[in-house]
Amino acid sequence: METARTTLQALDAFSSPPVFALLLAAAALLVWMAFAPGRPAPAVQQRLEGYLDRHDAVDAVEEEELRRPLVSRTVAPLLRRILRFLGRLLPSRNAQQTSMMLVQAGEPFGLTALDFFGVRLLTILLLAGGYFWLFGRDQALSTALRNTLLLAVAGYLLPTFWLRSKVGGRKHTIARALPDALDMLTIGVEAGLAFESALIRVGEKWDNALTREFRRAVGEMRVGSSREEALGRMAARCGVPELNTFIAVLIQSTQLGVSISQVLHAQAAEMRTKRQQRAEELARQAGIKMVFPLVFLIFPVLFMVILGPTVPRIIVLLANMQGSGSSLP
Repeated sequence: METARTTLQALDAFSSPPVFALLLAAAALLVWMAFAPGRPAPAVQQRLEGYLDRHDAVDAVEEEELRRPLVSRTVAPLLRRILRFLGRLLPSRNAQQTSMMLVQAGEPFGLTALDFFGVRLLTILLLAGGYFWLFGRDQALSTALRNTLLLAVAGYLLPTFWLRSKVGGRKHTIARALPDALDMLTIGVEAGLAFESALIRVGEKWDNALTREFRRAVGEMRVGSSREEALGRMAARCGVPELNTFIAVLIQSTQLGVSISQVLHAQAAEMRTKRQQRAEELARQAGIKMVFPLVFLIFPVLFMVILGPTVPRIIVLLANMQGSGSSLP
């Protein structure tokens, strides 16, 4: 009897509304925990997040590609294929030299040696073929062939002249920017920055051919290349004698354990002296270069302005003197 009475009292306690509500909430929580999906492992979660990030990156690349003009997305690839096809038709004996010149020119328009050969053949076809098609049929055959041959030679040489001018202009830009860049490097290294950090600081300060090469060299160092290899490739890409000398001295000082700040300070002073000497040399050449425009362009105009009004009077005077002389007995 006592056991039955105790059981009835316990049932009465559980049948009260607060206790019943608490038990019902606990049961619902246990059911939800039983049927809820398990959390993925950290590695699986990271792979999923990485996939989503790559997917977002691909979408961003596609959006950036779609922002480009229609001509650059359609015409440029077709033109590149045509140039490569035409480039295979020409002999590639100087392919390595042409590739080096393109690199030293800053790889204009992303051209390769094969593309450059295609540009050369395309220029020949446009000049020589266009002239013969438009004007050659109305001229004598010998004249048309002569002019077509001259235009073909001009079409073959014009891309080379253009490429050499690009190389010369880029070298001149690098040579002019080198002293200021070395001063900035010297200040950064003496302030406590590492050499690579100083290169990055110079690249952030200016945006020219030299600073772009600095950023590229630092990128090569970060992916595993040694400092000597990265700087050597930078010197080969630029082809500037002053930069080659600076990099050679820097590599030698690194191998010998000399302080980089001292080397940079000495090289910066030497570069400033060379720039001053180059400016003085150009100033001395200015007088010689002014002879041609003075003699053939400025002096004839001055003579025409000064002596022009007196020429008719001199002609009339000479005519009168000749007439009076002929009337004498």
